[in-house]
This record gives sequence, C-alpha cells and structure tokens, in this order.
Amino acid sequence: MFVAVYEFEVKEGAGSSFREAWLEVTKAIYEHCGSFGSRLHISDKPNILVGYAQWPDQEAWERDRNITDEDYHRARSEMLDCLVQSKIVYQLEVSDDYLQPILASQC
Repeated sequence: MFVAVYEFEVKEGAGSSFREAWLEVTKAIYEHCGSFGSRLHISDKPNILVGYAQWPDQEAWERDRNITDEDYHRARSEMLDCLVQSKIVYQLEVSDDYLQPILASQC
C-alpha cells in the first residue's frame, strides 16, 4: 500500500471552507481514481492541516486523473482558494500495519 502525506497551510479564517472542499475532492478521487480515501488532521501549528491518502500502490497514485465531474472541479478550486500553500511531505510504502478499525476494549 502507498501513502502520500500532505501539508496544507490554510488562510486565516478559511479552515471550515477548506475542510468542506477537501472532503468533496477526496470523495471524487476515491470514486473515480481508485484511492482508498484520505484523512485530514488538525496539527499543533496554527492554520496547518496534515492529510494522508492511501492508494493500492504508487503507480495508482501517479496515474493521470481525468475527472470530468463538475462538482470535483468546483470543490478543487474552492480548496485551492483557501490555501497559502500546500506540499507533499512524504511518499511512503507501508512496511508493517497494525492499524485497527475498532478499540480492543470493544472487541
């Protein structure tokens, strides 16, 4: 499994708008491009959000994404308008995995 880690610096006051647009963009990439989805995290730094997206492999992540969905393009534009900058922080291959979907106490 391949993981891309992103850092987003969001304009002051644009956090909610960014998060809404990010979700729509992420849904479209999941539905149309074969990703496993993504998570977005609030960091300990002001206006910095960190996201990571999971893919079956790096080749799937690198493929051209010719998404024609108008809602995707609108949301992507809104997302970009909220940003000061963004960057890919890491490109990772999963080596070991013990992330669980439920707490052990709930088993």
